[in-house]
Amino acid sequence: MEQLTQQQKKFVSEYIRTLDGENAVKTAGYKVKNPKFFASELLKKDSIIKEIKRQLKLQISALNVQKGYVVQKLLQIAEFSLEEEDITDKDGNFTGKVKLRDSTAGLRALDALCKYLGFPQTQSSENGHEFKIVTIANLDEEKI
Repeated sequence: MEQLTQQQKKFVSEYIRTLDGENAVKTAGYKVKNPKFFASELLKKDSIIKEIKRQLKLQISALNVQKGYVVQKLLQIAEFSLEEEDITDKDGNFTGKVKLRDSTAGLRALDALCKYLGFPQTQSSENGHEFKIVTIANLDEEKI
């Protein structure tokens, strides 16, 4: 792997901190006419990408968050958000109708949980046809 220069290392650190390539170029001390373009060029380099991934992995492992904790919290969010609650009119009287607390948040939590657990986004049926799993990205809330 190509060794990074001190400037490149500083760019990576600043980029991870701010996610602003233009600012990271300036902070790293590069003297270029178009810092935004230069940042996009740096972010195309394999050595830069690998270093960003390496540093992010280190930061995540330093947090020491257990998988079970993440799964538990996502499930709690989904369950709470998808519980039914009574609908009241403008005077606070119950209408006899119910709604989900926050279907969007509940479905997002379930979507995140599926991704976190590594569920495939497409699967094959018994007859060999592929079908797509419905996720937040392709689900219309009106159809719920």
